[in-house]
Amino acid sequence: MLLVMDVGNSTTAVGVVNDDRVADRWRVSTVTERTADEYRLLLRGLLTAIELPLEGAAVSSVVPAATSAVQLAATDLVDGPVVVVGPGVRTGLAIHTDNPREVGADRVVNAVAAIDRYGAPVVVVDFGTATTVDVVGPAGAYLGGMIAPGLEVSMDGLVGHTAALRRVELVAPPQAIGRNTVTAIQSGLLYGHAGMIDRAIDMIAAEIEARPAVVATGGLAPVVAPLCRTEIVVDDSLTLDGLRIIYRRQGT
Repeated sequence: MLLVMDVGNSTTAVGVVNDDRVADRWRVSTVTERTADEYRLLLRGLLTAIELPLEGAAVSSVVPAATSAVQLAATDLVDGPVVVVGPGVRTGLAIHTDNPREVGADRVVNAVAAIDRYGAPVVVVDFGTATTVDVVGPAGAYLGGMIAPGLEVSMDGLVGHTAALRRVELVAPPQAIGRNTVTAIQSGLLYGHAGMIDRAIDMIAAEIEARPAVVATGGLAPVVAPLCRTEIVVDDSLTLDGLRIIYRRQGT
């Protein structure tokens, strides 16, 4: 069995791969100050029912301060290598951007998994702290994408810069025209976000001259994807499965 971890700005996804399938997964808060010892205790708690050591681990992280702590903790729980996705790691993905090294590890992992599962061209929309849109062209190369504030960040900005508005639950209101302040905020955030995604996909399709498959992942994907007119597959194990694929590509 393989340990896979994706450290995001707000949450960290942890999973165990068994027989090339993500058999168990958890989502915990990302705490930048968490030490390797604390990660070790956290992981051992999650893996209580699983026999240790595992065969190896694959990690992607967009939080540099947490990367080394996670790597150290994982090393004590596995009997093989700990692969941290970054420069020098074999991903099998051609990256055609101005500076391939600045493409986030999570975006690379998502693209690898999306090609494997859905073919190319494919677009991955990740609803996280930032909403990212990643494009794999018809030839299977990563072409770049878009980065926008995520829904939680957008709401924080709205509430933090107004005197009378407050946080609301991120659920779709029954109609686009909000009849009160709560439903007006929900409509603006959720239907507005869905409209942004639809427009992005239309522009991408025109630029690559092909209609891509579209897959969504991240905590809010099940909330936003159904509001889009674009056909979107929600895949909550995409990132963890991409880590599995990259680990296997190291020849381990």
